Amino acid sequence: MTQPPAPARPDHRTQRWTPVAIMKVAFASTAFLAMPSMPATGVAAPSVRPHEPIHAIQPATGLDSRKVALGALLFDDRRLSGDNRLACTSCHRLSSNGAAADATTRTPGRVPPAFNTPTIFNATANFRLGWRGNFRSLEVQTASVLEKPSVMQADIATIVGRLRQDTVLNQRFRAAYGRPPDRAALLDAIASYERSLVTPGSRFDLWLQGSDTALNAQELRGYRTFKSIGCISCHQGVNVGGNLFQRSGIFAPVTRDGTPILRVPSLRNVATTAPYFHDGSASTLPQAIKVMGTTQLGVALSPADVSDIAAFLNTLTGKHQGRQLTAPHP
Repeated sequence: MTQPPAPARPDHRTQRWTPVAIMKVAFASTAFLAMPSMPATGVAAPSVRPHEPIHAIQPATGLDSRKVALGALLFDDRRLSGDNRLACTSCHRLSSNGAAADATTRTPGRVPPAFNTPTIFNATANFRLGWRGNFRSLEVQTASVLEKPSVMQADIATIVGRLRQDTVLNQRFRAAYGRPPDRAALLDAIASYERSLVTPGSRFDLWLQGSDTALNAQELRGYRTFKSIGCISCHQGVNVGGNLFQRSGIFAPVTRDGTPILRVPSLRNVATTAPYFHDGSASTLPQAIKVMGTTQLGVALSPADVSDIAAFLNTLTGKHQGRQLTAPHP
């Protein structure tokens, strides 16, 4: 008996993808990577629009002010690098956007880094850290950065030895931890400071919290498009991303090095953090939006759609210590 022909397989090159289908693709490729989140102080703030997939962020709470103040000093201390030339602030510019102005920060005498420097702001709200998501906590990531050949090129035991020779810093460690500098206290102090680096007060957060005048018509239209075409399937929650992994290039190649799976970055303050992607290959926000539409969603966005989405993304720029974040000057 002749078997009936098998049903034709859909041609994904021409198939029209709905937001629901896009979300299924996104989560099918990431669900197996889901892991418990790391502790975060940048939790969602109360909202009058609780059904929105993005949540407002509130200021950091529950942190020890002595540890935060000590961590701020260490974050700007060049003694944390092997040759006393670099501080954390050398790549994470807190006066602007918490990141660097170039695609991959290069320092003479160091191995070139593999990834574009991400912003340190709101890192506490990410469930994993690093573009590969291979760090479970800020402390673990800090230790790696201090000792990595492409970054600080230091040895933590050597750093601790240097810090113990500083009388004033010793007093601060004793006040915060009851003991002189050691590895655990060093990493905890820096992580405590990083947990304080959240940026509430964006115009989109104000809209989420009830202000009907915080966004204009184009920005609201951009947000609706952002949701309807499927961007929201990966970029949601309190950090507008940072809470799952995704395969790069679902519909077309997206990166120069073919890196397949990366942690989805946060889009908070994204208007200030060019260049974009893990390799810095997109120099402007409109370019990044078009590339993501084509490669991740299979959508050819119109110039009007790109402009609207960019307008919405600009509303995600928050404030640190009362000052709105800005793009750095190279």
